[in-house]
Amino acid sequence: MSTPRVLIAGAGIGGVTAAIALRARGIHVKLYEAASEPADGTGLGLGSNATKVLRALGIDLLREGYGCAVEHLEFLTKRGKLMRALPIQAITAELGNPVICIHRGDLMRMLMNAAADTPIRFGTPIADFETTDLGVIAICADGRTESADVLIGADGIQSTIRTKITGLAPPTDCGYVFWLATVPFTHPRIRPGYAGHYWGKGQRFGLMDIGGGQVYWFGSRNIPVPQTRSRRIGKTEILAAFEGWAPEITEAIEQTPQETIVTVPAQDRPFLEQWGRGPVSLLGDAAHPMQTSLAQGASSAVEDAYVLAEALARIPDPVAALRRYEDLRRERARMLVRNSRRYSRLEQVQNPVIRSARDLTVRYVPTGILTRHTFAPMRFDLAGVLDETPRVGRPCPAAGS
Repeated sequence: MSTPRVLIAGAGIGGVTAAIALRARGIHVKLYEAASEPADGTGLGLGSNATKVLRALGIDLLREGYGCAVEHLEFLTKRGKLMRALPIQAITAELGNPVICIHRGDLMRMLMNAAADTPIRFGTPIADFETTDLGVIAICADGRTESADVLIGADGIQSTIRTKITGLAPPTDCGYVFWLATVPFTHPRIRPGYAGHYWGKGQRFGLMDIGGGQVYWFGSRNIPVPQTRSRRIGKTEILAAFEGWAPEITEAIEQTPQETIVTVPAQDRPFLEQWGRGPVSLLGDAAHPMQTSLAQGASSAVEDAYVLAEALARIPDPVAALRRYEDLRRERARMLVRNSRRYSRLEQVQNPVIRSARDLTVRYVPTGILTRHTFAPMRFDLAGVLDETPRVGRPCPAAGS
């Protein structure tokens, strides 16, 4: 059988990485993206698992001058008192690949360069699809159609492809909001490769060096969901929310132009047991959106892309290849979604007793136990990825059922 023709809905991190991996295996691929241009956004973290996959695909971010390897990982109180520093350099040396903080726009530029001449249609969302005996016909919002052997929904947490497979269901709002930004910023605490996580009462803040004198910061706060949608929260309110926190936090917010601050409600979805049917499947946030606490949203999409490409390259029947891909990815994705949700609840907790227990654990639990739990999600073996024994999920309900 000839190599399959693949359409991907979505040209974000997962979709473009999938295109790179598929092209590396001689598989023809086209991408359709709803946005008019590649995503820019703010910052993000890539775990050792993701940088390992990218290096296997010939993409070395640090060598090309993109992002910054994390060399100092600290957990602090809201006033900046150190609770625990983890030996991240020793851990990433053991894992064999760095943890990188990077501007999303820089990562997308690197991926787009690696995708080379892969056809990408921006401003052209796939709005529907029909399966046939020969594969799938994608129907774009502008009326154009495209036939292929496989359609992959990599179109994010609001995925149209997921909706067509499983039926319409809104994401789960988790009761808090994120403010995100990148800004040129210097402070004595922000050493090269710094990543600091500050915890308070129902709030947290992160400061990450992303290289080039730029810092990525995020702040979170428990806020009823309707408030996050009914009005825009300005920089003055954000500063008020973090009044009395460490000086580097308030200074970073003060130096950030208000128009560059992005507000995002924290969301995920109930875990989806079956990601596709017939010649259609899902990838990344379309399949398994998760909370940010493990910093595995982008990294797990990169993993998905690699496993998908391996399956389609090595299994002659494209439909069988998709089911194999889903079965291989399901339990790991489930673990990441579940643990991200658990850690998020702990990080956003307001109950003083639980907060005290959390902070004491961070301060005094043996280093080996803490590092094992923190970095376990970053262990991902590329060798023999299709030789694992998968667990088969329950059947997916048809759309509208």
